[in-house]
Amino acid sequence: MSRRETFDANAYRDGSLAGWEEAAAGWRRQREAIDALGMPVARWMLDATAPAPGERVLELAAGLGEIGMLAAKMVGPEGSVIVSDQAEAMLAGARERGGELDLGNVEYRVLSGEWIDLPLASVQVVLCRWGYMLMADPAAALAETRRVLVPGGRLALAVWDTIECNPWAALPGAVIAERGLAPAPAVGVPGPFALGDPARVRGLLEGTGFAEIEVRALDLTRRQSSFAEFWESILDVSRTFHDAVMGLPEAEIEEVRDALRARLTPFTAADGALELPARTLVASASA
Repeated sequence: MSRRETFDANAYRDGSLAGWEEAAAGWRRQREAIDALGMPVARWMLDATAPAPGERVLELAAGLGEIGMLAAKMVGPEGSVIVSDQAEAMLAGARERGGELDLGNVEYRVLSGEWIDLPLASVQVVLCRWGYMLMADPAAALAETRRVLVPGGRLALAVWDTIECNPWAALPGAVIAERGLAPAPAVGVPGPFALGDPARVRGLLEGTGFAEIEVRALDLTRRQSSFAEFWESILDVSRTFHDAVMGLPEAEIEEVRDALRARLTPFTAADGALELPARTLVASASA
């Protein structure tokens, strides 16, 4: 029997929520690094949707709300933005960020992407970076997205391309999988690389009634000043890696560190800095 056939969507949802509540503190610590990696994606999504003064924007699976807050400046005081996430701890970080920016047109709401608690046709733009691939039912989430968009409203999303295109994740994952500390990535279940196929993304958008669909790949670079910085960042942002490694005896943790450092040698400069390739798929569509 395949993993997909035994997939318990409700159990996955419960575990996902608990995981993101726990992960929020690490994401807050890594905010600058996350922003640096994701800014080209944010800019593409905002260019694709062009939020205008007076419009209402929804950011789904917003995490710390970077894109929604950029959109808030575009829609101005006469417009508004809903920064939403399923995890209250993530929204606490977003609220902190919004306070630093003194944004008065941003609302923070706990929302599920699969059941968006907003009225029909209530927003002009929806933004979702690296969220749909983690949802138990991305088709349901996209159908909900289309429901809350006004006719002709705009969607922009990003999902990671295949894990082979993203060694920043593939190499840590391989190190723990080879030691039996975590299963190999499963096919057909939610995860960071579950939608790493342009045809799949297009098919989901077409199947949920979207039009004017564009899907393309965007190459990124994950830069870290040292292996030590990369190690701390992967522990902070990946609960899978953190939980697999940090319960081990210290000597085994060092073995994992050494193995991962060796795997990263091709991406390491003479001064110890890392430059790791990354690739995301981005898509835009209209309701």
